[in-house]
Amino acid sequence: MIRPHRSHPLWLAFILHRISGLALALFLPVHFWVLSLMLTDRERLDGFLLLTENAVVKLAELGLVFLLAVHIFGGLRLLAMEFLPWTSRQKTAAAAAIGVSILISGTFLLQAI
Repeated sequence: MIRPHRSHPLWLAFILHRISGLALALFLPVHFWVLSLMLTDRERLDGFLLLTENAVVKLAELGLVFLLAVHIFGGLRLLAMEFLPWTSRQKTAAAAAIGVSILISGTFLLQAI
């Protein structure tokens, strides 16, 4: 059985917003752990920072920046849906938000390399 609401383009924007939020929430404990290394064990932090020069880690950072940008623009889309009148341009705005997210994360990757 096909659910018609799931074929709507904004359904993808909703799913991307949820997945990006979950992925960012899973990343936070790791981020806080690395920050705690700065206060507790600087040698381990230096070793971890050497690991971040790896190309795979840089690619993961690209994904993280993309998820952050998608989540920010998804939140702006939700705010627009709540407080602005509905227009057919919201589908275009959601697609543009994903495009800008790709641009931001791609720029970050180019600077990281």
